[in-house]
Amino acid sequence: MFPTMLDQYQIQLTRMLEAEQYGEAKRLLHFLLKCQGEDQRHYEEWGNLLSWLDMAFPDSNGGSSQSGAMMDSQEDDEDEDSIRQQVLTPVKQDDAYVEQILYIIQHHPVVDQQVLALERAVHLDHPDVDTTLVSWLTGSELHPALQFKALQCLRKREVTGRIQIQRLGETVDLEIEETPLSMDDFPDVVNLVAERVESVTEVLDSTLPHFAKELWKECLQCLYGTTIYNMMVRDEEDTVDCFAAALHQTLELSLYGRSDDDQLRDTYGITDALRFRYEQACRALRLVAQFHGEDSGGEP
Repeated sequence: MFPTMLDQYQIQLTRMLEAEQYGEAKRLLHFLLKCQGEDQRHYEEWGNLLSWLDMAFPDSNGGSSQSGAMMDSQEDDEDEDSIRQQVLTPVKQDDAYVEQILYIIQHHPVVDQQVLALERAVHLDHPDVDTTLVSWLTGSELHPALQFKALQCLRKREVTGRIQIQRLGETVDLEIEETPLSMDDFPDVVNLVAERVESVTEVLDSTLPHFAKELWKECLQCLYGTTIYNMMVRDEEDTVDCFAAALHQTLELSLYGRSDDDQLRDTYGITDALRFRYEQACRALRLVAQFHGEDSGGEP
């Protein structure tokens, strides 16, 4: 794989471990071990890390990763949720601990640490948590991905009602209980965009579909509730083609620093009639990539 891609995978793996996303880390390690042409020391490091994760966090059936088989998705989700709750929920939740978590959420300069604190906040049992989170979320415009994580936190805490926040320069009204918790919670057209790009990129490079999926998740977290998002989920004719082409372009620019716009428009069937909608989608996704770049320079 390209050196840039390897760096991206290493960064993503580090983020997963920092966020206690052990199930996802295992899946990524399985994928990396199947890749060919890397330095032997990388395979040794990945293999040793995977062995440690299997021993420290075995799957619910007590199975081993030696076969490289993937666990059933439902069982894996349940197992990961259990692991995360065990790690993120302290035995003792005194006022000092709650204050510390809320302070990190509101004031820590690194978005990754704020996101991790939000995951811990889901399990806090304290009367001030919900009001503090809502006040912080509505008080000023935050990083759009952080806003989305905060909305997910509130939904998991079973907070309901409408909330008004600033996202990407516009005011949006959202119902907290409608916040997607997974890709399956988004409208079908949203998932079709990623599937379209995956089908095109898998014949170019076996690693690209994974990056496309992850980039699309990041885009959705930032765009959720905005004008461009609402335009996309109306599921009008050719929506998938326009956003898929824009996602592919953003992916190439992020990984390679260049993209052949004419070739992409031809591949995804972007006619002159669709050019404006396509360019709208490109601008929105480039804006998200810019936010992500700033986050990585400081970061889910």
